[in-house]
Amino acid sequence: MSDVPVSRSDVLTRAASLARRLLVASLFVGAALSLAACGSTPTPTYNLTAPGGFTAGGSGNGQLVVVAPTALAVLNTDKIMVEPGAGQVAYLADAQWSDNLPALLHARTIQAFENASKLRRVARPGDGVNADYTLVTDIRTFALRITDQGPVAVVEISAKLIGTQSGRILAAQVFRAAVPAASSAGPAATVALDQAQEQVLVQMVRWASTKF
Repeated sequence: MSDVPVSRSDVLTRAASLARRLLVASLFVGAALSLAACGSTPTPTYNLTAPGGFTAGGSGNGQLVVVAPTALAVLNTDKIMVEPGAGQVAYLADAQWSDNLPALLHARTIQAFENASKLRRVARPGDGVNADYTLVTDIRTFALRITDQGPVAVVEISAKLIGTQSGRILAAQVFRAAVPAASSAGPAATVALDQAQEQVLVQMVRWASTKF
């Protein structure tokens, strides 16, 4: 039986594939252990940060109401989503958000506008503000994606700016950021996700501020 030569690229591809499978397996093992230990050890809780220290353009003439983001059920939770592979969904066993993701991101979006925009006021629906504009967003992706090159935090949010009086969509845009994570462990994963969402919010605030 003759030996079949194996190229260096084949070896690297197989090694990357094996590493990815081991990483995915560790996620599910961790989840199983977490369930077994449920009730004995609190799950570490992490927060998101509102970006600051940046500037946005625009005249600042107007008031904005920011509606709570919409999201699919897999993201409408305080669990931290992981995408082990195409079409697959899991959650980190060793970390959770401090609130349901849409509620948490809603608060940080408002704070990001307050930190940088020149608007007269930024508010939530029901705050009694006679808004000139309404910002409607949808969380498309907010997850740690496992790739052959390692875990990557991916955040993608679509936004629509609506004229309150006319009800017309004045502008629409999709914002995306990807930040490599040092590992798939809770602390490293949440740091990368926080950095990615900060990048997205900066993009969104700067984009929206040019429309006012």
